[in-house]
Amino acid sequence: MTETKEKNRQKLGIFCCIAGGVGWGLSGTCGEALFSQYPIDTSWVTAVRMTVAGTLLLLFALAKHSLDFKALGKDKKGIMEIVLFALAGLALCQYAYLSAIKWTNSGTATVIQNLSIVFIAVYVCLTTRTKPDKKTVFCILLALIGVWLLATGGKPGNMELTPRGLFWGLMAGIGAASYSLLSRAPVGRFGSIPVTGLGMLIGGVVLCGIAQVWKVPAGLDGRAVLYLAVIVLVGTVGAFTLFLQGIALVGPVKAALFACLEPLTAATLSVVWLHASFTAADLVGFACILTTVVLMR
Repeated sequence: MTETKEKNRQKLGIFCCIAGGVGWGLSGTCGEALFSQYPIDTSWVTAVRMTVAGTLLLLFALAKHSLDFKALGKDKKGIMEIVLFALAGLALCQYAYLSAIKWTNSGTATVIQNLSIVFIAVYVCLTTRTKPDKKTVFCILLALIGVWLLATGGKPGNMELTPRGLFWGLMAGIGAASYSLLSRAPVGRFGSIPVTGLGMLIGGVVLCGIAQVWKVPAGLDGRAVLYLAVIVLVGTVGAFTLFLQGIALVGPVKAALFACLEPLTAATLSVVWLHASFTAADLVGFACILTTVVLMR
């Protein structure tokens, strides 16, 4: 009986991880469709996404009684950590990722963002003053080869990606690395959903002022609203909640492997739905970066 329960637990965990990864990939492709079909600014979309998602995650945390405002209010250091996580982590990651999609495509942006694990490894080596082991050095070189192939198509002196696309893709990776590193302390004290909800809301409110979110872009119709709903509900609230549940059921190692479905889903949908095209060099570059992600987990 216990063995059956464990198998069911593993199956449910795998399903949650797959659903979360696919949800993120679908969200990225909807972002690509939104930017290609409507004259809309990245900061406006990011502000709406973070504010709505943060509000919903906080309501979910309150319903589950997992958010203790009294304890948080007394912890000034914790509040500062959450604010830093919100601005230097979540806001940077979300804005840069959507900007990378706007200037490249969802598949390429998602793959480059996965370089975050390499940035984390480099950061740890620098801050601890330790030399990287052979596996880390190999992974860094493999990742650099992957980025070079995506940027140049394998032709020295050539530039396949736009400079903006490459810049924002790398910034998305740095933002994701910052998000992971800055979240550890507050998540350990207050929980992942409350901290992410607060971070999303804080970052969203700041961006609302910058993007003047009350000025709704002209020309948005029902389809644009549908894209936004998928980005917010499926790709942020739903995917995040499902993936966290998957981690709780199968553990972080297995969950991290299923996270690779995000770039694969985004690239596949980009080709099938939006008719994007990838060269052989692009595919080899994808493979190099995704192999790096798997080896570094």
